[in-house]
Amino acid sequence: MEFKAIASANRETSLQNGQVDFHVGTYTINPGRRKLVGFAGPYYMAGQRLLVRTDERRIKGPQSLAGRKVCSAVGSTPLQRLQDEYPKAEAVAYDSYAICVDNLLNDQVDAVTTDDTILLGYAAKDPSQLHVVGRAFSEEPYGIGVPRKETALARALDRALLRRERNGDWKRAYDATLGLSGEPAPRPPPLDRSAREPAEES
Repeated sequence: MEFKAIASANRETSLQNGQVDFHVGTYTINPGRRKLVGFAGPYYMAGQRLLVRTDERRIKGPQSLAGRKVCSAVGSTPLQRLQDEYPKAEAVAYDSYAICVDNLLNDQVDAVTTDDTILLGYAAKDPSQLHVVGRAFSEEPYGIGVPRKETALARALDRALLRRERNGDWKRAYDATLGLSGEPAPRPPPLDRSAREPAEES
């Protein structure tokens, strides 16, 4: 297997042009992308949440952000959602989430917001200083991107995902990574087969 790093903005074109056979990452399945590429999965239901310092007691979810400085990445969907749906929060934008987290640790901002997978990763690295709070306020089903015509590949990937879920590999992978944040493993989402033939489940 050959691994290639693909910029997020180039995922669809890389699949369409045959630069990669499939793409695995924090790749949300949505109607716009489904017009361009196919998907296996989803294998994880992410959602936008909040990362705060462990000594923070007042921020418990997006409704408690009024007057608070909340950081996200420039041009990101989480930043746009924050500005559109929670305008009383003071949005702060930087080029990367790493800069947001540094500013959080230095008391320059009160929270960081993006997909919980990213936030749980930061919390897992520094659980004594950081934790994720509140319920998700979006749904981001992560899938494996494939060329739209590769329905057989999508079905094969679905079968592989089911096997890894059933034999415990999915939970072990979670526990060894995001689970280090202290957040228990969620239930994997059901496969979405609406854009392909039904996958075999054996």
